[in-house]
Amino acid sequence: MLVLLPPSEGKAASGRGASLKPESLSLPGLTAARSAVLDELVELCAADEEKARQVLGLSEGLRGEIAKNVELRTAGTRPAGEIYTGVLYDALDLATLDTAARRRAAKALLVFSGLWGAVRMGDRIPSYRCSMGVRLPGLGALGAYWRGPMESVLPEVAGSGTVLDLRSSAYAAAWRPKGELAGRTATVRVLHAAIDPVTGTEKRSVVSHFNKATKGRLVRDLLTAGARPKGPAELVETLRELGYVVEATAPERAGRTWALDVVVTEIH
Repeated sequence: MLVLLPPSEGKAASGRGASLKPESLSLPGLTAARSAVLDELVELCAADEEKARQVLGLSEGLRGEIAKNVELRTAGTRPAGEIYTGVLYDALDLATLDTAARRRAAKALLVFSGLWGAVRMGDRIPSYRCSMGVRLPGLGALGAYWRGPMESVLPEVAGSGTVLDLRSSAYAAAWRPKGELAGRTATVRVLHAAIDPVTGTEKRSVVSHFNKATKGRLVRDLLTAGARPKGPAELVETLRELGYVVEATAPERAGRTWALDVVVTEIH
């Protein structure tokens, strides 16, 4: 099973290890595209701090992130699983998984990134700031930029297994599975169900923080269980066995993905 994750906006500080070695990152078919984004991002941040802040969509309080980007080629690196922080990754809590589950995570998890395209948890990268929603002056919108390189690489990475897509819409724009692969893909939405005290009817809503936390716990549970579903239908059954309330909609025609709603009643 391949699990597609969004990154986190906030990231841990770069490590003290060796500096970035682009050729050592997973998915070598993305190397040229990564180099192009890296070159433009570093140049932009080194040349004009105010323009870089506007392009990256940073508030005044996050201006320091620009200096971080200037040093991307020489900064220390850490495994991506340590760089990405935030609600989803706190809930996933890779560091506390047992050895077998960590091994599964290294193989199954793929984090999408505006700068790197996609990386595995063990890939050593520096801390950076560049979301998929950024439009670089030379390369344009990164979501669109990455589609070509991703289309040539991701189908092979997915292989013949199930794909669990937990990305946000901005990162999903960089690659959408097509054809037969789409039929093996399940996208997940987390809904909070609550009873309206006035009408007595159930209302459902998406709660951003809990959406991320639930996805992190869901991935952790699948890794811990050693789940290897042979398709979205079996994935649904596996999640239900793990205690999740899942409502599934199978694709109505070829080339569409399965849609899974994970329904929760408690927010924590």
